Parts: sequence; C-alpha cells; structure tokens
Amino acid sequence: MMNCVLIVTNFNAGRKKAVKYKKKVIDFVLKHTKAFKFVDIDELKELDVTPYDTILTMGGDGTVNKVLPYLINTDKVLGIIPCGTANLLAAKLELSSNLNKNLKIIENQNIKTIDLMNINGNLSALRCGFGYDSDIICKTPQSLKNKFGYFAYFIAGIIFAFRLKKKEYKMILDGVEHKICASCIIFANASNMYKNIASVGSDSYLDDGLIDIFFLKTTNPIVFYFVFLGILFNIRKNSFAAEYHKAKDILLENSWAVCHIDGEKKILKENINMKVLPKTIKTFSR
Repeated sequence: MMNCVLIVTNFNAGRKKAVKYKKKVIDFVLKHTKAFKFVDIDELKELDVTPYDTILTMGGDGTVNKVLPYLINTDKVLGIIPCGTANLLAAKLELSSNLNKNLKIIENQNIKTIDLMNINGNLSALRCGFGYDSDIICKTPQSLKNKFGYFAYFIAGIIFAFRLKKKEYKMILDGVEHKICASCIIFANASNMYKNIASVGSDSYLDDGLIDIFFLKTTNPIVFYFVFLGILFNIRKNSFAAEYHKAKDILLENSWAVCHIDGEKKILKENINMKVLPKTIKTFSR
C-alpha cells in the first residue's frame, strides 16, 4: 500500500497543527513513495481521486467526514493525522495524538474496515446530535476552541447544561415506534465523547453494524450531571432522565431541525432516515 498518496489538509482546524506537521508528513510519505499530492480540503471537489490508494487527512473530524464519499466501498485506505479540536474518530481508532507515534501506526499498515451511517444522503463516521449535543458543537466559538482546544467543548457543555430545552420527537427504531420528549438526542456510530473518556453507548464498536442512540430526557442540570457521572463510570440505565438504545434503521419525523453531523452544522428540513452501512471504509488503526 501507499503507492500513490493523497494528503488532504485543513490548515484552519484546531490550533493549526496541520501547518506545523506539513513538512514531517511529506518527509514520511517520501520514504514510501514519490507519487503523492498535497491539497487543501476546498480543492478536493475538483480532483480525480482515482489514482490514489491512500488518503491521509490532516485536520479534524469535519475534514475526515469530507473525504468519506471518496473512500466508500473502495480499496482506498484512510489515514488520519489528528489536527482538529476533537479528533474523536482518531481516538476511537486508538490513534496517537503524538505525530511520530501516529505515523508509525500508519507505517505498520494495520487496517480496520469500519461502518458508516447514511443520514439523508450525508455520510457519518461518528455521530449526529440534536438539542444539547448540537448546541455544544455548533455554538462553541472558534476563538474559545483556539484558546482552550478540546477543553472548550467541556466549558460549553457546562454553560449549555443550564439552558436545556425539551422537544418532542417521533421515530421508528428497527420497526418499533417511539415518542419521546428529549433535550438531547445522539445517534452514534462512534459513541465516544471527550476523546475516549466517556461513551453514550455500551459495547459500542466501529464495525458492529449498529447505531447507538442516547436520549437525555431532563432539563434539570443537576439531574443531567448525575446522568453524565453515570456515563463516566460506565453506568447506563434507562430511567426518567435518560434512555439508551441500539438500532440499524431509524426514521425520525422532522419538519425542521438544526443538528451536527461529525461536528459540522446541518439544517435538515425533511424526515430523517438513518441507516448503518456495514463495513464500508478501510482505515489505519492501532
């Protein structure tokens, strides 16, 4: 592998780590092949990716999300060099935040085939969030992320916990109808949060063919913190405050909703259909 490499960068991601890493990444690729191209994420749409067997991303989860359509059901392999704020997919794949260690993992050529989610035609490797989860991702100022990095989301999480609002949702999970009032819903292929510190799913894997679903049903910040503590200590029980489910096929009734898909803000104006795409892309992992 790595006979022909495409390096896709987002120099604005995170604290602009991609700028610092550029030379070392090029030196690494040159050890394996002279057939490579370096492009900005905005140039990707204009490029024919057919010749490339490996696509390395230098950015965050949003950058990874944008290359997914070029990898789906192909033999191309995704390599992630985490340079964003969250880097949740990299964390789930047990990739290192240390550049040298991460390049060694890629060099070892350990390849994992993982699932994706299809959300109204949008591909997702991570999660789709509504309500509280969407507020944290979409409303945390970039200036705060530049200053505090991933800790900015933790700060925003505390602030938005005092602004929880419920909304009624109707959905069908694998043929079973559910009606629920929730202040937050998360649909996750990778259910990890805050790197790998917490997970909204039990026994959740990137290749298990299932979507983990989390409903937060309270607007009381104190109750919410107890739910969060339970998640931290790997205690997830259905209660008046939260519910946990798994499904392969989801239909969510919707007239208008703001959400995020893999950290990127989306406005979905029609009913939302989510499906698992089992073992769809290949990626380097530990």
